[in-house]
Amino acid sequence: MTVETPCPPLPAPAWTPPGVYEPQEDTWLLTRALRREEISPGADVLDLGTGSGALALEAARLGARVTAIDISWRAVLATRVNALLSGQHISVRRGDLTAAVPGRRFDLVVSNPPYVPSPVAGSPRGSARAWDAGWDGRLLLDRICDAAPGHLRPHGVLLMVHSALSGVDETLDRLTSAGLSARVTDCVPIPFGRVLRSRLAWLRQRGLPADDMVEELVVVRAVRE
Repeated sequence: MTVETPCPPLPAPAWTPPGVYEPQEDTWLLTRALRREEISPGADVLDLGTGSGALALEAARLGARVTAIDISWRAVLATRVNALLSGQHISVRRGDLTAAVPGRRFDLVVSNPPYVPSPVAGSPRGSARAWDAGWDGRLLLDRICDAAPGHLRPHGVLLMVHSALSGVDETLDRLTSAGLSARVTDCVPIPFGRVLRSRLAWLRQRGLPADDMVEELVVVRAVRE
């Protein structure tokens, strides 16, 4: 497992409207992992929960054929605008994860989904949809672990980033049960952001590691053998 400091900031997409996740440490960490894959020209890449399109744009710059999906109309619009401004061709679709690409398979699936544990029950609303992911932070993680393997070609790779607060072992176990070979490739400690700082009392009540106000971001790499 690689333990490194966060990537230096990369050029952000030109436009991140309100309510769309703005690229930050987890984006840079997953971008670095994406670059290590040595994507061949014409490889098919799927970006689940594309947000402003940062990962999709990076994959396109590396020569991939990219499909980007988000359930938010604002995110879809932002990615289309940023692709146009960057001179990259990306197929952008609005949809609920892999339901937007039925029957299709890809060489690489990348995802930076919402993963922040939330004391609010039910599906998040408004701008919180960009980060809140249920009581345990796994509202989207479990769905991706279950759905993504069926959309990978043989030897295809899933790259996903999330916080250790959301349960790394659960992710690895779920992907292994789906027939993938999964491991953590990157682990980076970062200070709590605004949202987690506002939930310190609740996190401590749940027994989650919050005393030092540092969380670990991890990249999970899973291969369909």
